[in-house]
This record gives sequence, structure tokens and C-alpha cells, in this order.
Amino acid sequence: MKEIMAVIRMNKMNQTKKALADAGIPAFVAREGYGRGKGLVNQEVLEGAAAGNEEAIALLGTKGRLYPKRIISLVVPDDKVRPAVDVLISVNRTSRAGDGKIFVMPVSDSIRVRTGEEGDAAIV
Repeated sequence: MKEIMAVIRMNKMNQTKKALADAGIPAFVAREGYGRGKGLVNQEVLEGAAAGNEEAIALLGTKGRLYPKRIISLVVPDDKVRPAVDVLISVNRTSRAGDGKIFVMPVSDSIRVRTGEEGDAAIV
């Protein structure tokens, strides 16, 4: 089993929800989040601020705005990881900065509270 955590644009949520359901992955958790990517920060300004340059420190206050995002978390059997990732990429890729990130992490076990089922049976 793996957990897939995806950070996506807010306006892609409905398309992502439908695409995952169409791919046979209807269950997930979504929450609001805020973030930014590395491309939104000028490395020279960061280095200047770290060195104590007051102008650079002042610039940091106007840069690096956090943007609203959706964070989706789903746990899938190992054989559904690649299809789920492919769906997330196909729906959310605009080829512009801010398309998001996908993280895949191992899950040691899962238990369905209602029935007590464990492992893959609890997530399918």
C-alpha cells in the first residue's frame, strides 16, 4: 500500500475528483493549504537576507506570497499507484509554474473502523 499526497491548484479540484473516480479511485481526503514553489523566491535576495543585508530583508516581506492550494491524500494498493499518479498528472498539468507536486509514501497497514478489515481489504 502507498499513500499518494498531491498538492494541486484549487481550480483543478472538481476535474481531479471526477478523473480519480473514473479511474476506479473514488476515495480520498482533501484539505485546503497554502504554499509556494522554489521559483517564486530570488536566491540572491535570500542569500543577502541571510548575510544580514537590510534591503534584502525588506524585499523578503514583499516576495514569497503563499498561494491557496488543495492537498489530496489517497491510499491505494501498490498496483494502483502508477494509474493514480498518471491521472493526477494528466488532469493537473498546465505546463506553468504552480501545477503542484505529488509525493508517494509507504503505508504499513490500514484498518477499516466500521468492519475491522485490515490491509488492502480496508482500502478497496
